[in-house]
Amino acid sequence: MFAIVRTGGKQYRVAAGDKIVVEKLAGEAGDTIALDDVLFAGDEGKAKDTKGLTVSAEIIAQAKADKVIVFKKKRRHNYRRKNGHRQQHTILKILGVGTEKVKAAPKKEAAPKAAEAKAETKAAETKAAAPKKEAAPKKEAAAKKPAAAKKAPAKKADTK
Repeated sequence: MFAIVRTGGKQYRVAAGDKIVVEKLAGEAGDTIALDDVLFAGDEGKAKDTKGLTVSAEIIAQAKADKVIVFKKKRRHNYRRKNGHRQQHTILKILGVGTEKVKAAPKKEAAPKAAEAKAETKAAETKAAAPKKEAAPKKEAAAKKPAAAKKAPAKKADTK
């Protein structure tokens, strides 16, 4: 099933599993949003009713586009202006159109956490087993001499 959605003043043809780049949307990476402005939907060559149809998407990243240089010049008037601009955009992964959803890959976070815990316990054991070294005595810094008092400049007598 596919749909044509409108967001940021542009239209996109999307299906489950697609990745699209749209104008900046509110949210952070990992958030799920719903695109409600569905213009058309189809399934196997047949049009579907779009009333109440939404497209669910996950925000992959908030990023910036490539830099665009804006250069203005007027001949023989010594007028030159150079500006750069990077448009902000959002990268979306379409999870589903209507009720259709893509199954997300299972997250593998448990295994790294267990490995980190083992590493931390080994580090703690080595710290406890290692003999402590005595710190070398610190050299005393040379005492600073107090600043010499400045003499006030002698006043010159007025000669008039």
